Amino acid sequence: MTDADFMRAAIRAAQDGIAKGQSPFGAAVVRDGQLVLAAHNTVCLTTDPTAHAEVTAIRLAAPKLGTIFLDGCVMYTTTEPCPMCLSAIHWAKFDRVVFGAAIADAQAAGFTELLLPARDLARRGGSKLVVEDGLLTDECRDLFRQWRAAGGRAY
Repeated sequence: MTDADFMRAAIRAAQDGIAKGQSPFGAAVVRDGQLVLAAHNTVCLTTDPTAHAEVTAIRLAAPKLGTIFLDGCVMYTTTEPCPMCLSAIHWAKFDRVVFGAAIADAQAAGFTELLLPARDLARRGGSKLVVEDGLLTDECRDLFRQWRAAGGRAY
């Protein structure tokens, strides 16, 4: 499987979340070239403001893999990780995070984002995490359109 295949798994997870009334964010965890799982944002479903797609994916992947150390894993996420999510990805020791839409795209869709670029935050924090952007950007941005068409509203 390719990076694009794994991002499409994250996109499908986001679409599943949209269908369930959640916001348009998805994430996939990959280890050794194999999809571990994909998850979507569950903030409204769980009334947990920290239940972003990336955090939800980490919460599910760690027990599935039997470790809190997810080194050797890659996180694919439909939107650039916010500072909270980037920190969780760093603390879980992911090797790499790959995202599609930029955090500015989420802000343009009405989400109250902190405009701190993930790459800059990782660099400034001294993280070994590799941050890559621009994978299937248009498909990831389209999730915001799909979400609005489904009646979604930002919070």
